[in-house]
This record gives sequence, structure tokens and C-alpha cells, in this order.
Amino acid sequence: MEESQENMVQEEQVQEPELNVEEQENTDNLSEKEENTDKNKKGFFGKKKDKDKEKIQELQAEIEKLNAEKAELNDRFLRLFSEFDNYKKRVSKEKLDLISTASEKVIVSILPIIDDFERAITANEKADNIDSIKEGFNLIYNKLLQMMKRFDVEEIQAKGKEFNTDYHEAVTHFPAQNEEDKGKVIDVTEKGYKLKDKVIRYAKVVVGQ
Repeated sequence: MEESQENMVQEEQVQEPELNVEEQENTDNLSEKEENTDKNKKGFFGKKKDKDKEKIQELQAEIEKLNAEKAELNDRFLRLFSEFDNYKKRVSKEKLDLISTASEKVIVSILPIIDDFERAITANEKADNIDSIKEGFNLIYNKLLQMMKRFDVEEIQAKGKEFNTDYHEAVTHFPAQNEEDKGKVIDVTEKGYKLKDKVIRYAKVVVGQ
């Protein structure tokens, strides 16, 4: 009986270490799982961190590229603005020079006519022949008209024409002698002139009604 009890005790003592080995194995497995889980977590967050870093680098590169483009566009704008400003100054100067030159040409063309008037005035002081005086004035007048034509100045035809506000300015209205004269220019109080197609002075007229 005592031997049986001893055997049972010995079996229990033998089995007890086996349970400890299993527990150790379970513990080791659990540790390995936890370690693998930690590695997986670290690997996931590590990859995410690398991706974020790459994204930041890409954004920084894009910002640098945009800044470079901005600087280039700003430089081009300043150059264009400077060129345009110089162009405006040059055009303004050319316009002033053109006006000055045009005035000079007109004045130079009028000077001979002034000379003719002065000679006519001097001659008329001693002239007894009225016809020669009239002829002299007609010559000077025709010379002046020729000069005007050279500068594309043309008289606006008015008398007998339909009243046209594009060319005529009515100073008064007068009863027409017949139906055909109604709405037409029956007299001119001051001639009008065009410079090419531009009216530089409207003809002042009397309109029939």
C-alpha cells in the first residue's frame, strides 16, 4: 500500500515538470507572436513614415519649381513692362516730332504766299490799274488753293446740296422759293473744309424750309 502511494507521488512529480515545459512553450509562442506583431506594427508605421517623407520631398520639390516659375514670370513681366514703357515714350516722341514736322511743312509752304501778298501790297500802293490788282489777288488765291490741295485739304461742297449734319452746320432757315429747295442748302455763310476724310471745319449754311 505504501509502495503504491510512493509510486503515485513519483508519477505526480514526473508529470509536473512536463506541465511546466508546455507552459514554457506556450509562453514562448505567445512571446513570438507579440514580437511578430510588434515587428508588423513597426513595419507598417515605418512604411507610412517613409511614404510621408517621400510626399513631403515631392511637395518641397514642387514648391521650389513653382517659385522658380514665379521668379521667371516676374522677370519677364518686368522686362515687358519696361519695353512697353519705352515704346510709349518713343511713340509719344514720334507723334510730337510728326506734329512739329507737319506744322513746319505747312508753314514753309505758306511763306511764299506771304511773300506774294507783301509784294502785292507794295505794288498796289502805286498801282492805278484795278484789273492788275484783281489779277494779282487771284494769282495768290489760286496759289494758296494749290498748296491746300498738296496737304489733302478740300472744300466741302454745300450750296445746292442736301443738308447733311456730317458736313454742314445750319446757322438759320429761310423759306424756300420752290419745293425742290426745301431741305437743301440755299446759301453758304462760311465755307467748310475736309482734311482727307476728316471734317476740320463744318460749312455754315442757310437751309431752305
